[in-house]
Amino acid sequence: MSILIADDEDLDRQILEHTLTQAGYDVIAVSSGTEALECVRRGEARLVISDWEMPGLTGPELCEAIRREPIDGYVYVMLLTSHSKQDEIVEGLNAGADDFLTKPFNPAELIVRVRAGMRILSLETRDLAMFALAKLAESRDSETGQHIERVQWYSRILAKRLADQPKFKQKIDSEFISLIFSTSPLHDIGKVAIPDCILRKPGRLSDEEFSIMKNHAMLGAETLDAALEKFPNARFLQMAREIAATHHERWDGSGYPAGLREEGIPLSGRIVALADVYDALTSKRCYKESFEHVVARSIILEESGSHFDPDIVDAFLASETEFQEIRARFTQENALAR
Repeated sequence: MSILIADDEDLDRQILEHTLTQAGYDVIAVSSGTEALECVRRGEARLVISDWEMPGLTGPELCEAIRREPIDGYVYVMLLTSHSKQDEIVEGLNAGADDFLTKPFNPAELIVRVRAGMRILSLETRDLAMFALAKLAESRDSETGQHIERVQWYSRILAKRLADQPKFKQKIDSEFISLIFSTSPLHDIGKVAIPDCILRKPGRLSDEEFSIMKNHAMLGAETLDAALEKFPNARFLQMAREIAATHHERWDGSGYPAGLREEGIPLSGRIVALADVYDALTSKRCYKESFEHVVARSIILEESGSHFDPDIVDAFLASETEFQEIRARFTQENALAR
C-alpha cells in the first residue's frame, strides 16, 4: 500500500519521502492538492499526508474533495501543519482529516502515526477478506443468496438493542457491535467442507444427511482454530470462532454440536442463532416458501426459553420494525438486480 505525500515545498516533500522510504514504505510524492486528488481517484494510495497550505487545493480542501469522491474503500488523511489552534484543528476535522502532525515534525512520531493509520486501514481489509471468505462458502449453496448480509444486519440490530439493557452494558460495547457485524458472515464457513450432494440437495435431508450437515459447525470452528494458533489474541477471530461453533446451540441444551445451554453459550452465538433462524424462516428454500414476518415472529416467540435466549427474543420484539426494514431493503435490491 503506497503513501501519498502532497506538499508544495520541495525540501519538506523530500524529507517526508526520505523518512518514509527509509522506513520501508512505497511513496508517491506530488506538489499540489490537485495532483493528489487525481492519484486518489486512480486508486494509487489510501493513506495521504498533505500539507495544509498549498496552491490549488489546500489540505482541508483536499480532505473535503476526497470525502466527496465515490471511492472504493476508506482513504486515511493526515494533515501536516503549523496550525495548532483549536479552531483550526476543528476545521481540519470537519473537512475529514483523520490525524494531524505539526511542523517541524519528528520523524519517529511520523512513522508511529503512519503505522496507526495503516492499522485502521487494515481493519477494513480484514473485514473485506472475511466477507469474501464467507461469500465463497455461501456461493456453494444456491438457496441462500444474500443470507450473510441479512444476518449481519439482524445481528447488529440485536446487539445494539441489548446494549441498552443494564444486564448487557458491561458485555456489549461499540467494539462488540462492530465485531459481530464483521464476523457473523463466517457463521457457516464450515459448509465449504460439506459435500455438494448434501449441501445442494433439492429437498429435505435424511437423518443421516442431516447428521453430516451438522458437522459444519465444528468444521468451521476448527478452520478458525487454525488461524487462532497464529494469532491467539485476535478478538475478531475469537468471536468468529465462537459464532461458527455455537450458533446452532439452543438455550435449553438441545442444540449442537456441544449441547451447551443458557449462558454457557457465548453471547455472540446466541445473537446470531436468532438472526440466522429469522432469515431462514423468512427466506424461500427448495423445501419451503418464505414465511411472512408475523409467522416468523410467532415461531421465535414460541421458542423463547427453549431455542432462544429470552432476553434476545425481547430484543427482537423491540426491533421488529428494523428487521422488517432490512428484509424489505434486500428484497427490493434483489428485484432491481434481476
